[in-house]
Amino acid sequence: MIEMIDPSMMLVLGLVALAAGFIDAVAGGGGMLTVPALLSLGLPPHIALGTNKLAATFASSTAALTYYRKQLFSPSFWKTSFLATLIGAIAGTLVVDIISTDWLEKVLPLIILATAVYTIWHPHPKGDSHKLPTPCPRFKRKQWIQGTSLGFYDGLAGPGTGAFWTVSNMALYRLDILLASGLAKAMNFTSNLTSLVTFAILGHINVALGLTMGVCLMLGAYIGAHSAIRFGSQFIRPVFVTVVVILAARLAWQAWQ
Repeated sequence: MIEMIDPSMMLVLGLVALAAGFIDAVAGGGGMLTVPALLSLGLPPHIALGTNKLAATFASSTAALTYYRKQLFSPSFWKTSFLATLIGAIAGTLVVDIISTDWLEKVLPLIILATAVYTIWHPHPKGDSHKLPTPCPRFKRKQWIQGTSLGFYDGLAGPGTGAFWTVSNMALYRLDILLASGLAKAMNFTSNLTSLVTFAILGHINVALGLTMGVCLMLGAYIGAHSAIRFGSQFIRPVFVTVVVILAARLAWQAWQ
């Protein structure tokens, strides 16, 4: 656990968190900035992931609330997704607790890099419907599979979860990018909060650092969500691609130097 952090480092972390909150609200993937930043301080991976969940919960709650107020997300319609995501996030966080620190230190940067590479080269589905899908048994099965798998990943690692939610929402339900983003932020908040509570019970959080970054993430998320809603897909898509390209290059250099 780090007791004292240099003020200049705190400023850098705050700026990183501000940028990450904006990115996460627009397209997802803010964790690809914040997790490496926390690891660079020398925090053990378990503590870095737990602290990131505390900070990320601020951003995801702000973005989710913004999309909800703009009527771009219907909580009652996605009840099955909420439950599936909650279960998956608890399972993923518990798995983190039993993984050795040495193994997690080696694997976590590779997970982040793989997430960035996947996001760049995977074809972006063209969701074009601004209407919710018709409920049916197949629809619920999609929610269970999507929610438990992405919830588990968010509890286990986290970076890129918002991007995965957005892409899979468009592919599975043919939603346009605004509705897909609204659902992504709500589910991301669900898994973040669930994982945060589990990490807190396990004692894997640096509270002071998480709260400091959380405030900056929340501000970035507020700006990002309003920018995405105002400017739509013409704004979201270029930001999404640009950010992921930069992150992929940065993480590749860090992992293999």
